[in-house]
Amino acid sequence: MTGCQPLSSLPLLTVQTAPAMWRSYFLLAALLWRADPVSGFSNGKVSVACGDMVPQHEHDPSPAPPPFSITVDTSSFSPGDNITVTLQVASSTPTYFMGFLIEAREAGKLNSQAVGSFVLTDPQESQLLQCGHTQGSGVSHRRGKRKTHIQAVWEPPNNPPQRVQFLVTVVHEFEVYWVRIKGPVVSLKGSTAAPSTPVPAPTTSSTPLSEPFSSAGCGRSKSCLRDPVGCHPESDPACFFLSFVTDQPGSSVMFELSGPAEGYLAFALSLDKWMGNDEVYMCVNDGGSVTISASYVSGRTHPELEMQQNLWGRAWRFADGSIQCRFQRKTFLPHAEGRFNLNQSYFLFLANGRSHQGLIHRHDRQPLISTNQKEITGHPEDLCGSRSPLLIKFHGVLMLTVWMWMVSTAIFIARHYKNTWPETTVLGQKLWFQLHRTMMVLAVLLTGVAFTLPFIYRRGWSKRAGSHPYIGCTVMALSVIQLIMAALRPAPDSPRRIIFNWMHFVTGTGGQILAVACVFLGVAQQALLLPGPYSPAMLTAWLLWIVLAHLLLQIHSCRLRRGGSSDSEDKENIRFAQSGRQQPEEKSQVKKMVFVVFLMGNTAFLAAFLKAIASV
Repeated sequence: MTGCQPLSSLPLLTVQTAPAMWRSYFLLAALLWRADPVSGFSNGKVSVACGDMVPQHEHDPSPAPPPFSITVDTSSFSPGDNITVTLQVASSTPTYFMGFLIEAREAGKLNSQAVGSFVLTDPQESQLLQCGHTQGSGVSHRRGKRKTHIQAVWEPPNNPPQRVQFLVTVVHEFEVYWVRIKGPVVSLKGSTAAPSTPVPAPTTSSTPLSEPFSSAGCGRSKSCLRDPVGCHPESDPACFFLSFVTDQPGSSVMFELSGPAEGYLAFALSLDKWMGNDEVYMCVNDGGSVTISASYVSGRTHPELEMQQNLWGRAWRFADGSIQCRFQRKTFLPHAEGRFNLNQSYFLFLANGRSHQGLIHRHDRQPLISTNQKEITGHPEDLCGSRSPLLIKFHGVLMLTVWMWMVSTAIFIARHYKNTWPETTVLGQKLWFQLHRTMMVLAVLLTGVAFTLPFIYRRGWSKRAGSHPYIGCTVMALSVIQLIMAALRPAPDSPRRIIFNWMHFVTGTGGQILAVACVFLGVAQQALLLPGPYSPAMLTAWLLWIVLAHLLLQIHSCRLRRGGSSDSEDKENIRFAQSGRQQPEEKSQVKKMVFVVFLMGNTAFLAAFLKAIASV
């Protein structure tokens, strides 16, 4: 929001020959001249927001219906006509607005540039902006003063579109504002487009529900999407539930939405599995009552409220930390721009999150997304969905397979089994070394594959994953370094071998510790949120299992060494003569049994996590 420029961009180098005092004065003057206010655009110079009409306030817009209306004095126009546009308080509750931005755009193409230009009726309270290529194509406030009414006159361009719709963003306070409220549509006289009347202000009339929703009839008389699969909203307070059923003539659809949420529940209709350009329906807790509204999300932006008069039969229930809401919507909305007709197939998104005084925040968990597209008015189905994208699931499966099973096993072999198979070789190398090397090379390759999957899914860097991606990048770098060092290792009798051994140990141990930390952080990520506290507890149990196995073999090895050194030389000779190879064989059998149990335990832990990933 600030217009402050970097110091390197300020014109300070032209006075290098002046005395130091004058340079200081010049610097101060330049800073004062170049710095813009930083406390919001209270002066109304909001040209930077002309495109998406979103204030740069770093807060979410209010999901509640706006208590303001925008009207016009005519429903049709010709080139050269003047249309008076009025923004005013429409609520019976006393309120006000401090800032606004009004534009006119071609109806049906609301993401296009503003058309026409405005003439001010009150230059003390409003000012003209250049939105796009036309001067005066936007009008905003001049100062941050409380207002209840503002007017401006719109003049159409020489070659106007057939239908024009007015949009307004209204700021009540810095943290409370509404974005791109859709106003009336006016039509060019003589065009084929039907005249449109001003859009009435949204209504929030709804009635409380007396009974919770039921899953009876799912897949038979109505379509349902549930999480967990097969849950029942009437008896399970943790059940997320969306159902919809078409009326007998097929002219409207009734939706029911239920789930645990203190703030809001929402579902969206989408043409793909990415949030953006979707139709969203929200049930928002606002002081103990629930506001039901329709909105539209263009790109990864805040929801923009749509016309609400196409929703009816609204009812809600808020009890025991759960929100339930019901409404009906027409199947076809031919005159509502940007709305989805319900005879088409869409992916369904189901999300919940926090709200504060009717303001919604980003969803707490990854949305539940239906596995396949569903025709809303089609035959009833019991739908399935997932909260984790397939690429992220593969990422989790590969990383857990590598670091829970493969790397821990390879380290276990190298640490305790170098002398277990002394005579066994594979391709000219000892068996332990071939197993260790093969597993480690595969681990680095699979880690590299898994490392790329989140970047492919996110199409870049994730800004909401905390320290997980940073630690992951460090683990990836250490894995590659470890592989390069192993390939360039000196000969066993080289004086530099001791340096390699220490570097190999430090790099490998550091990479393993960071990888374990990354796994603990990974199971708590929104995109792969495994059940808690089950998942952290299972990871802790696996870690203790690894430590216990290492300690067991370490103690076993120490006892054997102690037992051998305590005997006298004569007893040692007698025992060696009598038992010969009995002790090495017994020692080998014990270690082999421990190895088998270790593999079984590691495999059981991995299988439990793979099952958990498959269930999300």
